[in-house]
Amino acid sequence: NVISTNGRSSSLKVITIPLIEEEDKLHVKSNGRKSTTEQLDQSAWVKNLDYTAFAKDVSQLGKKLRKEQSEEDVEHLQKILRWRGIAAVVGVTTMWTTPNPITVLALSTWTYASWTMVAHHTCHGGYNRVEAGKFNSKGFAIGSVKRRVEDWCDWMMPEAWNIEHNRLHHYHLGEEEDPDLVQRNLDFLREMNIPKALKYLVVGGFIPIWKWFYYAPNTFKELQIAKWRKAGKELPEGFESKQAVTVATMLFPRDPMEMASRTVVDPVEFFRTVLAPFFVSRFLLLPAPLLLIPGIGPSFFSHAVVNLFFAELLTNIHAFLTIVTNHAGEDIYMFEGGVKPQSGAFYVRQITGSTNYQAGNDLIDFFHGWLNYQIEHHVWPDLSMLQYQRGAPKLKEICRAHGVPYVQESIWKRLEKTVDIMVGNSNMRVFPVEFEPAKDKAIHGVTWKSTNGAIDDE
Repeated sequence: NVISTNGRSSSLKVITIPLIEEEDKLHVKSNGRKSTTEQLDQSAWVKNLDYTAFAKDVSQLGKKLRKEQSEEDVEHLQKILRWRGIAAVVGVTTMWTTPNPITVLALSTWTYASWTMVAHHTCHGGYNRVEAGKFNSKGFAIGSVKRRVEDWCDWMMPEAWNIEHNRLHHYHLGEEEDPDLVQRNLDFLREMNIPKALKYLVVGGFIPIWKWFYYAPNTFKELQIAKWRKAGKELPEGFESKQAVTVATMLFPRDPMEMASRTVVDPVEFFRTVLAPFFVSRFLLLPAPLLLIPGIGPSFFSHAVVNLFFAELLTNIHAFLTIVTNHAGEDIYMFEGGVKPQSGAFYVRQITGSTNYQAGNDLIDFFHGWLNYQIEHHVWPDLSMLQYQRGAPKLKEICRAHGVPYVQESIWKRLEKTVDIMVGNSNMRVFPVEFEPAKDKAIHGVTWKSTNGAIDDE
C-alpha cells in the first residue's frame, strides 16, 4: 500500500497497489523490467505527486539540518570514535589468545566502524562545516599510503571509493550508470541455468569475501576509467565500463571483455596499490611484534592471524547486511536516464531507490553503521551522523504527507529481499520516469568539482 496526495497532509487518499503475485512473473521481461501497465499500477502515486512542493519541503529541511551542525556534532563523532577505539583495543590486545568470538567480534567492529561511520561520513564532507580536525573530506585517507594507514585503511583504495561511491553511486542511484546496481551486476547468476540451491550457495560464498573480491577491484576500475577519460585516452576495444571487475576476472579472464579489462585495471598495480597496504598492515605488521616474544611468539602470532582472518570474514558479513541490502528488493525502484541533483526528481529517486532499517539511538545506529539512515544520506550526502538521526523522522513525515513511499524494515527482511533479487526470485520495480518534470532531467549529465558527497563541493 502506498499513499497518494495532492501534497497537503490534510487531503490524503489511500490507493491500494496490488503486490507482485506469482503469475505476474510471467510478464517480466528477460532483463527484469516489467510491462508499462504493471509498473504504472505499482506506481500510481507518482502521477499525483507535486514534485515542486515536495522538493521545497525536502530542500528546506536539508538547509535547516546543515545550519544546525555545530560542536555537538563533533562531540557525537568523538563518542563514536571512542566506541570504535574500545573495539580496537579489546581486539588488538587479545588477538594473541586462542581464537575466540570476543576477539573476533572486537576486531570486526573496529574495521566496520572505521569504514561505515568514520570514513563514510568524513569522505562525504559530513564534518566539513565544523572544526573536526582531520575528519575533513579534503585530505582524509588520501594522497599517500601513510595517510591511508593512519586515517582509514581497508581493502578499498580511498581515492577509488570516492569516485565509485560518492560520485557514481550517489548521483546515478538505480540507473545504468550506478556501479552498485545489484540486479544488473548479478545478471549472470540470475540467468544461470543451475538449481536454485546452488545459486544460494554462490551468494553465501560471496558474502564473507565481497569487499576484497568484488568491491575493491570495482572501485579501482572506476578510478582508472576516470583517469583514462581525464587524459583523453580511449578505453580499450571490447571493454565494457559497466561490467563488474573482480579478482577472478582479473586473474582468470574468460572472454575478450575480461581480457580488455586487464588493460584498464592492471592486476599487478591493483594488488600492489589497492590490496597490499591493508593486507600488509593488518595481517602482517599488526601482529608482527608478537614474534619477538621468546619461545611462544610464533604461537601467539599464529593465533593473532587466525583471529584477524575470522574477523575479516565477520566484518564482510556485517557490511554486506547493512550496505548491499540498502538498494535492492522488489519494492525498490530502478531508473532510466539521469536527473539534476537537488531537484524534486532527484529527491524522489534517492528515497524510493533506498531503504532504511530500525533506527533511533546511538546503540542501534552503531550496530547498523549509520546505514540505517540510507534514505536521508542519499537525499543529503554531506550531513553528520547526528543530523541524520535528527532528520530522519522529519523526512519520513514529509514523505507521508506527499505520498512518497518510505521503506523501513529490519536488515533481516532486507537481506531476504536482496537475496531474492540476486538469485532471480524477484525483480526490482522500474520507475515511470515519464512523470518526472522535464526541468529535472540532466540532459547534459552531472559534473563535479571534487569527490566530496556534495555536488559542486557546496
